[in-house]
Amino acid sequence: MIHLRSLTKVYKLGKANSVRALAGVDLDIEDAEFVAVMGASGSGKSTLMNILGCLDRPTEGEYTLSGEVVSMKSDEQLAHTRNRKIGFVFQTFNLLPKLSALQNVELPLVYRGMSARERRTIALDSLSKVGLSDRVSHRPAELSGGQQQRVAIARAIATSPGLLLADEPTGNLDSASGSEIMQIFSDLNANGITIVLITHDEHIAAYASRVVKLRDGLIISDESVFRQKVAMGE
Repeated sequence: MIHLRSLTKVYKLGKANSVRALAGVDLDIEDAEFVAVMGASGSGKSTLMNILGCLDRPTEGEYTLSGEVVSMKSDEQLAHTRNRKIGFVFQTFNLLPKLSALQNVELPLVYRGMSARERRTIALDSLSKVGLSDRVSHRPAELSGGQQQRVAIARAIATSPGLLLADEPTGNLDSASGSEIMQIFSDLNANGITIVLITHDEHIAAYASRVVKLRDGLIISDESVFRQKVAMGE
């Protein structure tokens, strides 16, 4: 699914100064893997996630997604790739407050030009997958934090992406809601979606099957781990 070679990202700070956020990353992620990315602030996690999500381009190196080189695409081509192949889940949910749960989930389908009937069918199915069939008409303010994140996940999977990127998805949730969200991710992964998750929490990372750690823009470790269920003896 993901193939990175010698990936470098340098940000210019004025004419004379620059910051090297990624310093030559090599990484392969297979279809249906669940990978957690960890590292301290400034390690390069967010930069890596932005490049994986086609929100930014590397300064040097190559990024191949599902056999397609995307690292040098135009802005329009990157937007098309994002809409067709990638789902995003953020710590802050990023829901539109005046729209219902159903309408929020329908948004990426609007950009695809789908009919209202088709959008509604897909959005209802996505909300059902995250256990919110009884909250489709509720606005974000009428939902708990955990429920809002479920809506965000439903929106992310509505386009049937092969890759789901999650940036600290449990960061604003209590531990019980966080565990529920991570179980949803585990279920989605079991159904074949590739997941790359940024987290500072070792407990959250334990849900993944692999943990990649970054420091100073480089991968310092890349290890397979036991799933949380195995670790808990379930």
